[in-house]
Amino acid sequence: MTRTLEVDYLVVGAGAMGMGFTDALVDHSDARVAIVDRRHSAGGHWLEDYPFVRLHQASSFYGVASTVLGGQVQQAGPEAGLHARASQPEIVDYYAHALERLRGTGRVEVFTGCEVVGRRVVSRISGQTWEVPSTCRVVNSHYLSPTIPAESSAPFSVADDAHAVAVNDLVRLEEAPSQYVVVGSGKTATDACVWLLQQGVDPDAICWVRPREPWMLNRALIQPDPTVFLGVPATTFEEAAASASLDELFLRLEDAGVMLRIDRSVTPTMAKAPTLGGWELDLLRSIGDVVRHGHVRHVERGRLEMADGTTVRVADDAVVVHCAADGLKNPPLVPVWRPEDITLQPVRAGFPCFAAAVTGYVEATRHDDAEKNRLCPPSRFGNSLVQWADMNVRGTRASMALGAEPDIAAWADTVAVNPARIPPAYAASEELGRVRERLAASTGPGLEALTRLMATG
Repeated sequence: MTRTLEVDYLVVGAGAMGMGFTDALVDHSDARVAIVDRRHSAGGHWLEDYPFVRLHQASSFYGVASTVLGGQVQQAGPEAGLHARASQPEIVDYYAHALERLRGTGRVEVFTGCEVVGRRVVSRISGQTWEVPSTCRVVNSHYLSPTIPAESSAPFSVADDAHAVAVNDLVRLEEAPSQYVVVGSGKTATDACVWLLQQGVDPDAICWVRPREPWMLNRALIQPDPTVFLGVPATTFEEAAASASLDELFLRLEDAGVMLRIDRSVTPTMAKAPTLGGWELDLLRSIGDVVRHGHVRHVERGRLEMADGTTVRVADDAVVVHCAADGLKNPPLVPVWRPEDITLQPVRAGFPCFAAAVTGYVEATRHDDAEKNRLCPPSRFGNSLVQWADMNVRGTRASMALGAEPDIAAWADTVAVNPARIPPAYAASEELGRVRERLAASTGPGLEALTRLMATG
């Protein structure tokens, strides 16, 4: 017999966004929720990611609002003094416990190994179905779901006699080749290069295909300390007001220690802006064989055929490492609250876990969709420099709207996934006062400047 779910919300996706929304919604309302995911547990792409992956940001910025992930300061190693970054197993375990906490409320049902088909939940394992009531609100938490190499084909063809692997399979190689060819410009590719170098691979044995050059944030500044973190937007706004172009702004941010680039002789065009450690930057700069002919089109034994028609020679036994999946999606922005669904998207600049949490909190505490959309206008993940600027303009305006609501501001200061929070117990200091004054003085002119710079490209 098909059962009708007795729930108010159907959350489609148990990744970071779906879990963050549900956690805040349930904690601030009496809502009943069904979470549906095609995977076997919560955690989204982390369940399938490459084994040496870590968060690129401090762990406490990630996860759900009710439960801090990590929070420890590293005592040794190249990042001593910075907050720890959780590994893949730690993140998967964290979400498993978060899922059990939600189940323990008695108001959350979890359907893993299932898909939503129309107004039904269908098990991919047993075929069992559950009806979704017409009064139930659907929450689309997979609008920005990342594509990862483990679950996607390489965006290039591979001849039968060539050897290409997804980044996940690097750890399973049984014999070292004379050359590794890493394909990709983003965080996955930088992780693969760093991991290979840490395993003792000679930098000269790595060929790195970078279709575009990336700008990255200095991880030492993206830390859960308001005196440190708030200095980043303050500096960004100050330098924007003094810049005649976005390229100049990024160069100024590089001089200020906020932004990093691997090759200082090339001006980056990609600004997804993950964080990078100084020690990682030093390792990446040791790789001298960098291919800049756009995307790989085809891999043959001993050569790469590039999109611009160039042929690049590589070793006959080279292992080509696919790191080129679209990890950060950039679809069109849509209102978060629509009649047909709630579509989770970033609200502040980046930091999707806080976006999901604040959207859940607003859904629990406000009753008019127009007001909810005013408070949580969608932002995007930056890709180009223009989109990065747009992300910061939209995110800052949303932050100002949220901060003007006393209950939201008070709640946001208590949750670790809010990177801009000033915890209630945080000791006031002259340094914190100065950075807050800088931020207050520079926000208006900075927003005007970023808007101007976007218009000029």
